[in-house]
Amino acid sequence: MSADKNDSVFSMIKLGLILAIYAAVSCTVLAVVNNFTAPKIKANQENKINLSMKEFFPEEGLTFENVTDFEKSSDSTISIEKVIIAKKDGKIAGGAVQVSGPTYDKATVLVGLNSDFTVSGVNFLEITDSPGFGSKAKDPSFKLESGETFYGQFKGKNAKDGFITNETFDAISGATITSNGVAKLLSEGTSTLIKYFEKQGE
Repeated sequence: MSADKNDSVFSMIKLGLILAIYAAVSCTVLAVVNNFTAPKIKANQENKINLSMKEFFPEEGLTFENVTDFEKSSDSTISIEKVIIAKKDGKIAGGAVQVSGPTYDKATVLVGLNSDFTVSGVNFLEITDSPGFGSKAKDPSFKLESGETFYGQFKGKNAKDGFITNETFDAISGATITSNGVAKLLSEGTSTLIKYFEKQGE
């Protein structure tokens, strides 16, 4: 083998080792950063949930209970991550569900439901849709023609009427995919709560 070929093989091996070291270092740094940030992100999300529960159910004397005996989503793309039941004097007064799934990109929503199946509130815990378009879904400064925020318009609606874009609620202009995605999340989330309420009432 000529000297040039030897140099070429050596260079390729050297480059491969350098890339492998860079990759290993990058993975290590990401893991360390994640270990520091993950607990903070989780704590911030829990704080958002606690504040939302007080907003959804402001009545005095309520207790909130995390439950696990709820039905999972029938849609494989949507995840029911948490169900919290609001009780007063041992009876269900309502509940909230944390649900995640695809929108234009993806979102995690907390939707509250009263025991009469009316929506008590909707808050976005996360949405990664396009800035200026889909992200308007969680923007408190963005108003629909009705003067309401996108998420605020759902309060008081009967979940059994369904969430149908531009029929039972107003879509965000220029962000129909986001609006349809949110509708699916709300449908799956409230369906889970309704089934839980009805099961407990048997």
